[in-house]
Amino acid sequence: MFDWLQHIADWLVYDVFNLSTEQHLANALNFFIYDTVKILILLFVIIFFMGIVNSYFPVDKVKNYLSRHKLYGLEYLMASLFGVVTPFCSCSSVPLFIGFVRGGIPLGVTFAFLITSPLVNEVAIGLFIGLFGLKTTLIYIVSGILLGTISGVILQHLKLERYLTPWVKDVLAQAQREQHLFEAEQLAFKQRLPIIWAEVKKILKGVIPYVVLGIAVGGLMHGYIPEGFFEKYMSKDNLFAVPVATILSVPMYSNASGILPVVQVLVSKGIPLGTAIAFMMGVVGLSLPEAMLLKKVMSLKLIAVFFGIVTLCIIISGYVFNVIL
Repeated sequence: MFDWLQHIADWLVYDVFNLSTEQHLANALNFFIYDTVKILILLFVIIFFMGIVNSYFPVDKVKNYLSRHKLYGLEYLMASLFGVVTPFCSCSSVPLFIGFVRGGIPLGVTFAFLITSPLVNEVAIGLFIGLFGLKTTLIYIVSGILLGTISGVILQHLKLERYLTPWVKDVLAQAQREQHLFEAEQLAFKQRLPIIWAEVKKILKGVIPYVVLGIAVGGLMHGYIPEGFFEKYMSKDNLFAVPVATILSVPMYSNASGILPVVQVLVSKGIPLGTAIAFMMGVVGLSLPEAMLLKKVMSLKLIAVFFGIVTLCIIISGYVFNVIL
């Protein structure tokens, strides 16, 4: 989808700035340019689209529908499955997360999407089959979907909405005011656009500093932290290798397709597959740049609870993988 943007980033870094592909600075700068522009584009498109949707389908109606109709947990599974077909990294999933929250989708359901989206996608699945075979791939897909679904259910039952930031609550209140205006005055689509556009600009203005800072940190990690740095802590003789691998993976930042070759190297060096996959899940599903992006939306306490529950689920998955594979 964004191949054209990667070409532009390559041209700027390697041709205009005349940096070498072997330089850490080049890798960090390339990552920063590509991801910053990509996420800002996604933010604009998703927030604008959700603004249009919300103008015709009010937040209150979405909430009322979900509260009146018992879906028996299917809403969490559906959100996780939607995450599978959206090939985003953890930071790129944040714009959709913001759009879901603004659209009145329950917090646990949005978390189910946010967790699954970076873990499982068609590109990663294709690579996984080639590297580890169909059986391991199927187990990984199921575990990724279950990880998102179960974590979403747990987070929803903790009733964490009160830990959303005042900025989010203001955005939701503004969305409801707009919807009441649209319903009261029966505005035509052209008349709604200026109101929607004004809200898009307001949201972007609030989020952009966090996007730039988060991606800058991700770029530095991407360019300067050696991927083999953590291998010595994940030996098969270490009983705590899975939790250590998961915790140490958080400073890393990559998408699933980018980290899979590293997982293959780890396994070839004798590291158990479950430990290597736990490391991959931590790299892909949890990252400091993602936390910095989410800081605009969540309080530190909510981010800590989110990371803690996902980390626990990843650790359990890693041990289960080591037992069955």
